[in-house]
Amino acid sequence: MADAFTTITPALVHPGTACPESRVLRRALYSWAFNKNAWSQEPTEEWRKALDRMKRNSLPVSALAEADVLRRALDALCRKLDGKAAAAKTARCKRAAFNEVLNTAVERGFFTENPLNGLRWNAPPVNEEVDPASAPNPAQVARLLAAVAQQPGRGPHLEAFFGCMYYAAMRPAEVIHLRFEQCHLPETGWGMLNLSGGVVTAGKGWTDDGAVHEVHSLKRRAATATRPVPIPPQFVRILRAHIERFGVAPDGRLFRNQAGNYVDAAAYGTTWSRARKYVLPRIELAPGSAKRPYDLRHAGISFWLYSGVDPAECARRAGQSVEVLFRHYAKFLDGVREQADRLIEQSLQEWDRVTRDAAPAG
Repeated sequence: MADAFTTITPALVHPGTACPESRVLRRALYSWAFNKNAWSQEPTEEWRKALDRMKRNSLPVSALAEADVLRRALDALCRKLDGKAAAAKTARCKRAAFNEVLNTAVERGFFTENPLNGLRWNAPPVNEEVDPASAPNPAQVARLLAAVAQQPGRGPHLEAFFGCMYYAAMRPAEVIHLRFEQCHLPETGWGMLNLSGGVVTAGKGWTDDGAVHEVHSLKRRAATATRPVPIPPQFVRILRAHIERFGVAPDGRLFRNQAGNYVDAAAYGTTWSRARKYVLPRIELAPGSAKRPYDLRHAGISFWLYSGVDPAECARRAGQSVEVLFRHYAKFLDGVREQADRLIEQSLQEWDRVTRDAAPAG
């Protein structure tokens, strides 16, 4: 929300207004004006001057009822600080935040209806389909995990961490949050991970207790919701070996940094990048295969689909709706449809054979 309005606010000024230096103003808006936790302290002199000038030249809230003003705000969402185009997905997320605030403004009596309703403005198109070239196949994943285990320092500790993203299609935040009591790891056969939430980096200035991280419930789920995810025997063995070698944190977390705190995205990203360059030949690196750790989650879900798992079950295990699954993995579903067509054709042929055999001899 604060990020969206930090982007919009400089555009909502009287025409011809010379705004303060963009970086100073945005920092003042994001770190102080839109952060109530920072209000206990006065802003720096530089920030105060930028905010005072913004206040003098800012348009009244009622101006948001004008279509041209709204378009100016929405167009600002599509640009980065340097004037270049922002990522389409980022622009859409910020527009959603803007829309939510305008709905609140309607409830508070500032408008009779949301000014965005009926506005003719085209959001930048978002390509949400996962590129098959980015999702490593099982053989590549095995090589990548082995390469991670061979990395110096935290490498061995992160082998199972990345394995969670592939074998259980977990989001990084869910892996960081994973605790021993959530794991059912039998000596033989399939295991189960009962996921209950994730850890996100919010920053000290944005949490009530001043902590850098916050524990959230599962994405788009109730606070007490859980998501059981079966895991295959080979990954059960990896997790059992991990726990035997590294133990768990005092609060039961399977993964932690050297100081015992939450695993940092920059740290595990560096390990992944090194392992990827070490194990993948140039021909596999070129199309961007497994470029990000998150691609392991895409690879896990796509392999489930390729294996013939029902899309609804894939969506449940991945913690997303069937609609999102079809939208993101449309290119992988082509192979699933072909496999389904073959199964239906085989069943029809079998019934034709049974019908012919049952027909009386004429």
